[in-house]
Amino acid sequence: MADFEAKGDEFEKKAEKKLTGWGLFGSKYDDAADLFDKAANQFKLAKNWSRAANAYIRVADCHLKLESKHEAASAYVEAANSYKKISTKDAAQALNQAVNLYMEMGRLNMAARYCKDLGDMYEQDQDLEKAIDFFERAGDLFMTEEGTTSANQCRQRVAQIAAQLEDYTKATKLLEEIAKQQVNNNLLKYSAKGTLLNAGICQLCRGDPISIANALERYQDLDPTFSGTREYRLLADLATSMDEGDIPKFTEAIREFDSMTRLDPWKTTLLLKAKKTIQEKDDLDEDLT
Repeated sequence: MADFEAKGDEFEKKAEKKLTGWGLFGSKYDDAADLFDKAANQFKLAKNWSRAANAYIRVADCHLKLESKHEAASAYVEAANSYKKISTKDAAQALNQAVNLYMEMGRLNMAARYCKDLGDMYEQDQDLEKAIDFFERAGDLFMTEEGTTSANQCRQRVAQIAAQLEDYTKATKLLEEIAKQQVNNNLLKYSAKGTLLNAGICQLCRGDPISIANALERYQDLDPTFSGTREYRLLADLATSMDEGDIPKFTEAIREFDSMTRLDPWKTTLLLKAKKTIQEKDDLDEDLT
């Protein structure tokens, strides 16, 4: 490890010497960028992620002097990859620099891709508001480039996080919009039932049986095949159970569905919240009597 770091030091010193010495403008920054890149590789081998990231930032600086935006953006991405090992904040800052450069170049798919990566990073760091911001940006950029599937994946992530934050109205609206697009696309229409299930679960969390009953009518209008699915039956049974305040029936409907189609953690968490609203309503009714 020490040998790698020593070599990195050597390349870095040569790069600094290039920048402070005489030479043609282009050649000077080109040569320095190459040396900083070699230094970064050595620091990565030494697992000194901070120095590797800083060296890549210097590579980006050199390319910006040369107005080579694509190379600078790539260097910022490399810096972010190194920073991810030690600091989400610094990684996000470097990656955001890359996004801005790709936007300037009109490379919107690349900008979208890295906005999505920023959303992933902030979600893992539990900064959910920023995660939503970047997933929304990524979705908008993908949609601009006709990347409907990628855009919808980002919008689904927004809906999932919004539901975690108990913004069920936003989550439901997004999921219903996505389902509408899926129903009208022959390649995606079979995914609509899952999206509508997620939307219905968000409706259940609002604790209003009437709203879920109305939603089920809309979903049948949106997708006439939905009423014949297990997803529809689950939502209908849960809505009835909620209306009746029947917690055992609510639990049994979930158990039966889960025995055939495994519920993911997101659905399970929200269904537990929906179940809690039944208990809270029962407790309130008891207090009133």
